[in-house]
Amino acid sequence: MSAASLFDVLDATWPAAAYHRCGPFTLREGQGGGSRVCAATLDDPAYKASAEDIAAAETRMREMGQQPLYMIREGDAQLDTQLASLGYGVSDPVDLLACEPALLADRTLPRVTVFTLWEPLAIMREIWASAGIGPERQAVMARVTGPKTGLLGRHRDKPAGAGFVAVDQGMAMVHSVEILPHRRRQGMGGWMIRGAAHWALSQGADSLAVLVRRQNRAAREFCASLGMSVVGQYHYRQPQPRDEHQ
Repeated sequence: MSAASLFDVLDATWPAAAYHRCGPFTLREGQGGGSRVCAATLDDPAYKASAEDIAAAETRMREMGQQPLYMIREGDAQLDTQLASLGYGVSDPVDLLACEPALLADRTLPRVTVFTLWEPLAIMREIWASAGIGPERQAVMARVTGPKTGLLGRHRDKPAGAGFVAVDQGMAMVHSVEILPHRRRQGMGGWMIRGAAHWALSQGADSLAVLVRRQNRAAREFCASLGMSVVGQYHYRQPQPRDEHQ
């Protein structure tokens, strides 16, 4: 899958509330749903955005009640350099990791370990909320129009975790997997991803993907242990706070 298609899948499986054109940029109205649904992207990586283009987009983002934020994807090196020269700093480098779902569906899930269901149960919403995935981010899941499901993980017959999976263009993207603190280090993360893989196959997906912050070494090593490899990357640029003492 091309880099452009990967980010189309991201938009489809974790959509903004609204999209707006502003010169060479697409602006996302996130309504509190997090960076991915608030970040602006350059429509044509070959286009050299002017300082005026960037300033206009920044103004529109502020008018939407959002802080200026740009997603820098593969191919956006020119924009990355421009934003750096304007004082925008890097934040949250992210890796997209993927594998064939069949690779993770080779083992039968233990009974009553992972359930796939939509709408989410109240306990799933509570697990997400306890990890900072509140109503605004849960609203992103509700906006997905394609195939989607929630994941409910159970350990020793008690709720243990929650997650979300959606499919677009044959790729199942896993979002918001959270394991309750007292249920961690008991294999639940692996079973949740395997549950997502089984569901992905049932939807005809030929790829299963997750997003991991590059600084999260443990998560990257966990995904690598499942046979996942990096297929894409991005980071954000945002204005750096001014030092009032300078």
